[in-house]
Amino acid sequence: MVVITKDYFSIRQICESGQCFRLEELGKEEDTDKKSESTGTGTGSDAVREPISPMDGELYRYGLTALGRYLEIEQKENEIKFDCTQEEFDQMWRSYFDLDEDYGKIMGLIDGEDAYLVAAAAFGRGIRILRQDLWEMIISFIISQQNNLKRIRKCIGLLCQNYGVKKTAKQGTVYYDFPSPKILAQVTLEELYACNLGYRSRYIKETALSVLNGEVDLERIKTLPYRAAKEELMKLCGVGTKVADCICLFALHQTDAFPVDTHINRVLAREYAKGFPRGRYKGYAGTIQQYLFYYDLKTGFKGDNNR
Repeated sequence: MVVITKDYFSIRQICESGQCFRLEELGKEEDTDKKSESTGTGTGSDAVREPISPMDGELYRYGLTALGRYLEIEQKENEIKFDCTQEEFDQMWRSYFDLDEDYGKIMGLIDGEDAYLVAAAAFGRGIRILRQDLWEMIISFIISQQNNLKRIRKCIGLLCQNYGVKKTAKQGTVYYDFPSPKILAQVTLEELYACNLGYRSRYIKETALSVLNGEVDLERIKTLPYRAAKEELMKLCGVGTKVADCICLFALHQTDAFPVDTHINRVLAREYAKGFPRGRYKGYAGTIQQYLFYYDLKTGFKGDNNR
């Protein structure tokens, strides 16, 4: 067990921020529809706009499947417990959760005259930009197109259960690796449709073949600067501008990437008619984007939880 004290870290907000789809709250059974109404992520116009504090005194427990491992995380206020060895924590999870970045410094860059961004950053101050597996993020964000968070999680869960390698953690928890390009290239379109992937099935199949055949080199992409990496990713079937930016931000940790989806479009139109000052936040625009996204996700007038 590794125990740290860290400000600007909320495992709950990270889970709900739309960047990680195999991080799940443990030990709580609740009515999902009621939960979405109470947290403002439902689909109706009457969704309640209720702030969620990362430091509310409650105890939160989450399970994460990532990087071929299963990890349980527990948090109460700013004390976080990772159920792993110190060696595993130092080699994997410290970087994965971006724990060496000073998010207080990022907060300090925010223009105090920008009332909306000040409120959004305060609201989502526990969010961190994760360093996730590139291949998993490519497929996850292809799946995310025109999709809501609940359904994205379900589709990815089915894909992993049907085609990922089955493993057992030390706690006895059964989990599944994310299926490799080789495995997904062999899956038929009919089998992918059975995972509720719809039209995205063809995108996934063709993307897996492109990677397997060497048409797109994932290891090379990891070495490229932001704009070059984005250009390479957009050679993949089903990867457009928004999806490529999400992959750059949440897998490659290219924090100048600024994905523009329905939430960000709404915020930009409503709050930044003259344009968002991305230049002010050079190097951290993607982090700022997450504050804006999460704030609109949780408090937006339409309660739309599409990614």
